[in-house]
Amino acid sequence: MSVPASRQIVRAVCPHDCPDTCAMQISVEDGRAIRVQGAPDVPITRGTLCSKVAHYLERTYSDQRLLYPMRRVGAKGEGRFERISWEQALDTIAERFRSIASTDPRSILPYSYAGTMGLVQGSSMDRRFFHRLGASFLDRTICAEAGAVGYKATIGTTQGIDPEAFASARYILIWGANPVVSNLHLWARIVEAKRHGTRVVCIDPVRSLTAEKSDWHLAPLPGTDAALALAIMHVLIRDGLCDEDYIARYTTGFAALKRRVAEWTPTRAAAETGLAAADIEQLAHEYGQEDRPAAIRVNYGLNRCAGGGAAMRAIACLPALTGHWRWPHGGILLSTSGTYGTDSHALERPDLYPYDERFPPRHINMSTIGDALLEADDPAIRAIMVYNANPVAVAPDSNRVRAGFAREDLFCVVHELFQTDTADYADILLPATSQLEHWDIHKSYGHLNVMVNEPAIAPLGEARPNTWVFRELAQRMGFTEACFAESDEAIGAQAFRPDHPKSGNIRMDTLRRQGWQRLNVPTPYAPFAAGGFPTPSGKCEFYSPSLAQQGQDPLPHYVPPHEGPHSNPELAAKYPLAFVSPPSRHFLNSSFANLPRFVQAEGKPWLDMHPQDAATRGLQDGARVRIFNARGAFHAWLRIHPDTPGVRQGVVSAPSIWWQKLSGDGCNANAVTSQALADMGGGATFYDCLVEVVAAAE
Repeated sequence: MSVPASRQIVRAVCPHDCPDTCAMQISVEDGRAIRVQGAPDVPITRGTLCSKVAHYLERTYSDQRLLYPMRRVGAKGEGRFERISWEQALDTIAERFRSIASTDPRSILPYSYAGTMGLVQGSSMDRRFFHRLGASFLDRTICAEAGAVGYKATIGTTQGIDPEAFASARYILIWGANPVVSNLHLWARIVEAKRHGTRVVCIDPVRSLTAEKSDWHLAPLPGTDAALALAIMHVLIRDGLCDEDYIARYTTGFAALKRRVAEWTPTRAAAETGLAAADIEQLAHEYGQEDRPAAIRVNYGLNRCAGGGAAMRAIACLPALTGHWRWPHGGILLSTSGTYGTDSHALERPDLYPYDERFPPRHINMSTIGDALLEADDPAIRAIMVYNANPVAVAPDSNRVRAGFAREDLFCVVHELFQTDTADYADILLPATSQLEHWDIHKSYGHLNVMVNEPAIAPLGEARPNTWVFRELAQRMGFTEACFAESDEAIGAQAFRPDHPKSGNIRMDTLRRQGWQRLNVPTPYAPFAAGGFPTPSGKCEFYSPSLAQQGQDPLPHYVPPHEGPHSNPELAAKYPLAFVSPPSRHFLNSSFANLPRFVQAEGKPWLDMHPQDAATRGLQDGARVRIFNARGAFHAWLRIHPDTPGVRQGVVSAPSIWWQKLSGDGCNANAVTSQALADMGGGATFYDCLVEVVAAAE
């Protein structure tokens, strides 16, 4: 069928925080996007999109879109604004920033995360601006930092199995991941493997959709994954299921590891995890079989606990013990992001930072933004600019976060597509472009392609991309460096290092013509078949000298939860249920959570509970309940599945993240989560949380 002359197909990329980073093609007719499809020629996407992005035009053309700059006219949090011009908005911001910076530029804080994963709109001109200003640094830790640090301490980088190779795996272990919901195209490869007889095992405290579709589901208590991994290593070594040749050639510290895991019998791990010792034995034997090079998909859920880094480190040791790295379809996958040679220096220009001895660099952890806004001094935070993020809804301990944003003396700028919970606290509210309205370039953490996003339509109303806003602010602040005048395309051309062995092949002309390009890696790709780990030793490090130098345990170990039934019995006596808040199928973090289609599909805030826990409390399926601890409370409707419980006993789960103002009671799951940090990288601990549940008052 021929395409009408007035219609064109534009290459695009899904910008959201998902490993699939799907290639899209946008049909445009007379300047309006009329259809969104998955690009059929890109191997990972294969023409399909998730149920959220398949309806992306509803997001782009939503009548809720912010279209004009505005300033606050009501009290903070009321969300009342009046329209102003871009000139007025930018002049106001520049004037306030200039005034605050004259006293101490560290009083200004950027707050952004993964509202777009693009290298241009997500992390280029904004970083240049705040570096040049001398603002406080934001440590972006809220999702994956603890696990990434633990993984790198073992393997040296966030590289792993090529996701395409999962289709050939002969045994698949899905650990702390729910790819049916949050990694759809990897799940398609796993289904392909299942058709060939591959056994799929899921480890998750929640009976997720992935767990339902797996051959075996093991449900440990939250925060106990390291104990399970240590016991698996105990059995592998005890029963001679290790690849001694691979260990001798390509690892260091095996003797010390062997002594460490000798303490971790299945019986000991069973007491910590709540699993049966026999199940731990069986899992280790299945994983260690010689004729089954196994693939592990490990994800970020398990790193959001006190011992998240240690847990990821312990799991990352398994493929080297068994030698599963020898095969392209063996090993482990956390992220593919370390495969890329991203030139963050060229994108972000940290060299612009002034390094004034009066104002030594100051770091603020985004996972403790509530405390930072209320307690930081030397200096206090006097201004915050939020973009690509919605911290009032998403950050932990949200009562503290809201109190911080409600400060009348805090100058708050928000650049957004929609009037989010955070936008309600803005002094200046700026309209942002959607992915269909700006240019960008993308890498992925779930495949090995680079992709380009071309603007398909003109910006709606007066919406502007991040790069435009920070160029304009830089001009008003008097920043004359040439990098502030670079176009988006010029920035994108600097995204990858030309001398990098894996991404040095990326060419802008090829991307613009084809839409995508695979990294310079073989197919199939076995990154560590013959060692070559990018660690200081060049080997997989069971013993990590770098961790020892930091004062951390150099061997895999178990860090119990901050809030757990065994580790904190006094707290557990008050709040006996372990609480987790995994992603909802219909939302992506807090994105899509305001659009009618997805709010209707999700229905209402839910809490999944085991039938015995419900019976103990006299609670019935469908009842409205109050979930609470000392930090706060929120309400949800109870779901009890008597035949196949959605969670193990002692655990409750609230699929998230609802916007607070759409939740029914003005609160969401983060009313109860904690600002306590994980063992590595300053990571957040959303799933390290104890609560109690009671029937809601009338």
